[in-house]
Formats: sequence, C-alpha cells, structure tokens
Amino acid sequence: MDVVLIHGMGRTPLSMMRLRRRLRRAGHNPILFGYSPTFETLHGATARLVRLIERRADTAHYALVGHSLGTVLIRSALARLQGRLPAACFFLAPPMVACKAAKFFSRFWLYKTMTGEMGRLLATDEFMRGLPLPPTLVRIYAGTGGPRAAWLPFGMEENDGILGVAEASGDCAAATMRVPAVHTFIMNSAPVVDDIVSALATLAPPAHSHSAPR
Repeated sequence: MDVVLIHGMGRTPLSMMRLRRRLRRAGHNPILFGYSPTFETLHGATARLVRLIERRADTAHYALVGHSLGTVLIRSALARLQGRLPAACFFLAPPMVACKAAKFFSRFWLYKTMTGEMGRLLATDEFMRGLPLPPTLVRIYAGTGGPRAAWLPFGMEENDGILGVAEASGDCAAATMRVPAVHTFIMNSAPVVDDIVSALATLAPPAHSHSAPR
C-alpha cells in the first residue's frame, strides 16, 4: 500500500526515515513529502502535497501519515482530494486545536520568521476549528513523555513537551492512543509504528484498485 509521510515543523523528511524503513519491511511503499514553513504558504504546500498524491500514490487505495504540522497539511488537503480520499490517516502529535505553545511563541519575531504563515495559523482558533477531519479511518497518537510539575506550563497534565494530550486529541479522544513519547521523536516510538503497521494490515484494497504511474 502506498503511504505518504509528511514531517512536522522544524523537521525534514529525514525525520521519517526510521518509520519509512519499518513500513517497507511490512510490504508497503512509503513516499516522503517535504515542505518549508519558512518559505512556503499553507496553500502552496497543500497544493504540492495533492499533486504528489495524484502523481505517485495509488489514489484508489493509499494512506497518509503526518507528524505535528504535517497533520495540518493533511487536513488542509482533504477538500482537494474529494473522490480520492485516503483509506486511513495517522496523526502523530497533531495540534487538533490552536495550541498554547503556538499562541505563546507567535508573539516573537524569530518564531514568526522561521514558521511563516503556517506558524501563525497554528495559533489561530478559527482556522484550526475549521479544518476538516477525514471521513475514513483516523488514528491519533498523543505523547505523554513530557515533563510534569506544578510550576511547568502544562502543570500535571499529560503532555509531549509541546502539546498537551487534550490539544493533540481535540474532539477525537476515542481515536487517540497515548504513547510514552516526546513530541519531536514520536514517529520513532515502537507502539506508534506497531499500531500503524497493524492498522494498515486490516485495510483491504478495493476490487478495482490500480496504481498511479510512478
């Protein structure tokens, strides 16, 4: 099965290489997608993602895996993928709401410069609330490996160091799996990888599936 992997903010496709190797060993065809929030708009990166899916994935039967900001790109692309929706979406440490960290750092010029429009949108309640969710299988992985103490930003709330579990699950608590991982490296978590591989194994291809040209 074709599986498109979209990295998070401040990372590159290299961050998804371990997950890519594991998916290949399981018999899948992982496809890496890269983008730069510093130099691209959300609209531009989303359009490129849609073109990559149309060009390289079997649009009758494929899956999307996004980490952090990568999940926002996935949700942004859904409206353009009508009729070619993924069989499943796997969201790793996704900001399902306008998160506290983005709201805090969006006040500083360095954050604004490095993250551009995408970083600003992460801190915008209306935008984040308006992003659609796929009607197909959705799995969310929320990290719990962040520090907890009364004097820290998250207090005693479970978090991954960047997002609280509530921010990562949003209104999809039933689809959320808590994993003992931190935000930056959650894609390397064994429970996450095992669960993705197991879920992909349950997705039978449609009877008339055909692959797009490579």
